[in-house]
Amino acid sequence: QVQLVESGGGSVQAGGSLTLSCIASGQTYSRYCMAWFRQVPGKEREGVAGIESDGRKTVSDPVKGRFTISEDNAKNTLYLQMNNLKPEDTGMYYCAAAPRLCYYNIGVVGAGDVDDWGQGTLVTVSP
Repeated sequence: QVQLVESGGGSVQAGGSLTLSCIASGQTYSRYCMAWFRQVPGKEREGVAGIESDGRKTVSDPVKGRFTISEDNAKNTLYLQMNNLKPEDTGMYYCAAAPRLCYYNIGVVGAGDVDDWGQGTLVTVSP
């Protein structure tokens, strides 16, 4: 399995920015890719942004143009740069890893495709 630890969440005013980080460690027996998901109480955990095996980066429609996913492979670290935050972006953000994330756009993957999760980092955006 892969161990994932997120950081960088916090409380910001609408229009502000945050950068989330996820450090991965541990061994895997197959290649995997990483992504960011978010969840609010009472709703399903949904994909926000992902990086496929060829390096293609995709983001979900609600955050398109505002969020950017990136990675530093040498540091085993995944990032999510969030700009122009809106109150509806509020939620718990999770780092995710799985082989299936290498093959599909973040818009079509679900939480069931994920093998390993981070503990989550809370993002709160006030009006």
